[in-house]
Amino acid sequence: MKHRLFLFDLDDTLLDFKASEKLSFTRTMQELGLRDGMDTLFAHYQAINVALWRSFEAGTVTKDFLKVERFRKTFADNGIACDPELASRLYLDSLPDTVVLIDGAKQLCETLSAIGEVGIITNGVEHIQNRRIASSGLREHISFVSTSEACGYAKPDVRFFEYASKMARAFSKTEAIIVGDRLDADILGANRYGIESCWFNPERVANESEAVPTYEVASLHDVLPRLAA
Repeated sequence: MKHRLFLFDLDDTLLDFKASEKLSFTRTMQELGLRDGMDTLFAHYQAINVALWRSFEAGTVTKDFLKVERFRKTFADNGIACDPELASRLYLDSLPDTVVLIDGAKQLCETLSAIGEVGIITNGVEHIQNRRIASSGLREHISFVSTSEACGYAKPDVRFFEYASKMARAFSKTEAIIVGDRLDADILGANRYGIESCWFNPERVANESEAVPTYEVASLHDVLPRLAA
């Protein structure tokens, strides 16, 4: 295998963020005294959250704004008289306790860490992501965690990948690969930075974007065989 540095996205690549997000959101709403219509409210929140993350990645909003605004707008749109700042704190505090691993994540990280170096590249909140990694049981296999919060730039900005590469013990573009589920952040970022990529596409959606993955897999169990071929 030519690769020696494996840069993994975290959410929905190694950790099932969708499952964790829903558990944490429901727990937060219950602590605020809300229990009815959770599925509808969560779907509304998700749409707002995704749009805000796209804005953050485009550099038009800050992460601190995003963390509170997603709850403020959800509450405002649904006539809910709850404190969005409190909701944000409760939600973020809950995330590390609702970690769900993607099938095959631990085995893959363990195997690849014996071959080379495994790093995490994430646009998430640094202290939350580190706590979630610690809770996941993956920490011992991970060399470093690179976050947009610490870097000041988010994927797919080339400056984020330059920052992440400096955290590695050794870095060569020909020996590095990014593994992630987001075409617009992980794969496009890899294209712009000039390194190979593996698109984790469990839903087998069509690629209608400008991003071009080197490899594509539907399961983390398929990553090692594809890279070793």
